Amino acid sequence: MKRLFRGFAAWVLLMGLAAPAKAQYTYSTFDVPDATNTYAYGINNAGQIVGYYTDSGGKSHGFLLDVDGSYTTLDVPGATATYPVGINDAGQIVGGHTVFHGTVYMDYGFLLDVDRNYTKFRVPGSTDTFAYGINASGQIVGLYFDGSSGHSFLLDVDGSYSTLDVPGASQTSTYGINATGQIVGYYAGPPPTKGYHGFLRDVDGSYTTLDVPGSYDSSAHGINNAGQIVGAYSDRSGTHGFLLDVNGSYTTLDVPGAIATDPFGINDVGQIVGNYWYPVPEANHGFLATPGAKA
Repeated sequence: MKRLFRGFAAWVLLMGLAAPAKAQYTYSTFDVPDATNTYAYGINNAGQIVGYYTDSGGKSHGFLLDVDGSYTTLDVPGATATYPVGINDAGQIVGGHTVFHGTVYMDYGFLLDVDRNYTKFRVPGSTDTFAYGINASGQIVGLYFDGSSGHSFLLDVDGSYSTLDVPGASQTSTYGINATGQIVGYYAGPPPTKGYHGFLRDVDGSYTTLDVPGSYDSSAHGINNAGQIVGAYSDRSGTHGFLLDVNGSYTTLDVPGAIATDPFGINDVGQIVGNYWYPVPEANHGFLATPGAKA
């Protein structure tokens, strides 16, 4: 199953030999005004950031943080909750939203175009659908449930759906897709391995497992056009972010003072967005990390 993608064969043997390196980043933290929690997920090359926040009543709303520092609230019409996750360079935004149908809540994907029109969608035959990533050509990846398990999907620009499941996995979820069609996410290992593992699906359909050295859970969330990958991993000390560079090296990303760091998006200049949890007062916040020199 662990077939190598092109260019990585030289370093894959080294992946388990060294712990992740540390790097210096300039961290900027932010919160949507009056929000109780802020979750940042996607960033494009213009520096626009999307995510969602919870208000004082506990309701979730999407937001767009523009480069001038202004926030725009994004609510899918008729939804009880809106969760934007991905944004491409054209400004198209994808995510999920929840709709109450009399007695049950159901989740759908959405696409918000540059004219601020919403298109709602659901993978045929699914009970719930979540959209997580969109690339420059408009291809969308995400997760759907069919009543028994979770599966990844690719929604192509012609409107066709493809299911993408890591061979042998009990569940697969895709989060990010770049311009060439490389896709990242995580899968749940079947017994006896179990646990969560990051993966890269290359354009030839091959899968490569991405496990941060020393971790017991890893999840890949975002990939840029250079092939840099960000995600999160857990070890005995807690939850940390990681950057996997094209040379095969892992770098740990920890927001100073945070008890958990969870990166989700990376653009082509290496800016990283995500979430962190701060203990006093307990709340989730967004962050933007700008790369500097390695320590």
